[in-house]
Amino acid sequence: MSALTDLTLADARDALVRKEFSATELAQAQIAALEAAKKLNCFIVETPDQALAQAKASDAKLAKGAGGPLEGIPLGIKDLYCTKGVQTTAASHILEGFIPPYESTVTANLWRDGASMLGKLNLDEFAMGSSNETSYFGPVISPWRRDGDTTPLVPGGSSGGSAAAVAARLCFGATATDTGGSIRQPAAFTGTVGIKPTYGRCSRWGVVAFASSLDQAGPIARTVRDAAILLRSMAGHDSKDTTSVDLPVPDYEAALGGSLKGKKIGIPKEYRLDGMSAEIEALWQQGIAWLKDAGAEIVDIALPHTKYALAAYYIVAPAEASSNLARYDGVRYGLRVPGRDIADMYESTRAEGFGREVRRRIMIGTYVLSAGYYDAYYVKAQKIRTLIKRDFETAFEAGVDAILTPTTPSAAFGIGEKGSADPIEMYLNDVFTVTVNMAGLPGISVPAGVSAQGLPLGLQLIGRAFDEETLFSVASVIEKAAPKVVLPTQWW
Repeated sequence: MSALTDLTLADARDALVRKEFSATELAQAQIAALEAAKKLNCFIVETPDQALAQAKASDAKLAKGAGGPLEGIPLGIKDLYCTKGVQTTAASHILEGFIPPYESTVTANLWRDGASMLGKLNLDEFAMGSSNETSYFGPVISPWRRDGDTTPLVPGGSSGGSAAAVAARLCFGATATDTGGSIRQPAAFTGTVGIKPTYGRCSRWGVVAFASSLDQAGPIARTVRDAAILLRSMAGHDSKDTTSVDLPVPDYEAALGGSLKGKKIGIPKEYRLDGMSAEIEALWQQGIAWLKDAGAEIVDIALPHTKYALAAYYIVAPAEASSNLARYDGVRYGLRVPGRDIADMYESTRAEGFGREVRRRIMIGTYVLSAGYYDAYYVKAQKIRTLIKRDFETAFEAGVDAILTPTTPSAAFGIGEKGSADPIEMYLNDVFTVTVNMAGLPGISVPAGVSAQGLPLGLQLIGRAFDEETLFSVASVIEKAAPKVVLPTQWW
């Protein structure tokens, strides 16, 4: 039965329809895989009983030929999505024990289409991090290892639990969120596929907020096809979310396999950073060659304000975090630490409830929003954001269909190797991804090769707003051309 976990989501879906095995058998295989992978710390909460109950219901539907698009498929849910009756913590002590009485719109869509929930996945606290080391429940361990080295590696963040669980075959796909690269960066680190949809494509209702103008839900999956299947179920208009866009959701799976003849792929010179590693540059050039061989026209483009993106992002995101996280005060739900008076209770609760990185970002955000600094920092960062968006619009208006870049400046690194003394070093991991969030565009990371140490490397494609179809089409070409990035052993 363990072989069932090696199937792709698409293969498992099709086999269930053909009745080659039952949804219950599939769920049991995944639950057994979870039990054998505790060392990875991917899950904060496991829900085997719920998964089996949902699988039983799926078997009844499949027997009648009435299954949904995801009928019987076991998934992992990032613990940023509220799930009715199941603890939701955002990987923070301040929300430990919080059980939502409602379901997020995205997860409700997945259950509507027949998926089942294996549990809630670990993440960086409140999605603040690039390595999944800031979780109150401990770091997630990547299933990957450097060749000849047993050093535990980070899976990337903030959606590290989602990426590691998919890479380790603990679930067929996972929900994730992306505020500055938190779907694409961990996907690149773990040899999985991750897509950040256009801002407004998926509802944010019921997803714990970090930075509301940047956050976007999306999937991490094993293949481009699996990601396309998941996004179709996750996406859609939601009247409960005022940023949700009322547009039809295409059949993304149908976009796969399309010809690239006549397509223009932009290569931004600004992404060639000083000191960029030779293997990242070589991977990029290989990606260009694959697309050219597939019939695409490669054109050089300019995104001149890219160099300001990281600095602007780390003003806008903490500012919004400062505002969003003000609601966690110990009064209504979550942790409460008693104090001498209400002000002391607020201070004690927030000091104990929030981790170091979250406190750092709240302080930065409060500072840039304060009197005397708002115009100097926050307003200026928003002006830069507008210019970044305009750079992309200019490229697309000139006929570019998609933009190809590296996803990350390096392969995965060891736990504790970055950011402990200098948080800026950790923030630099987002250098290739934050522009996409600042502009509200879709971006996808596809496994494209391995480093000299045998670790996965990814290429990123950036598309026009609400044109995820083109991204899936181009990504499938890279996936087909690239050598298979396969986890060599299950060391755990």
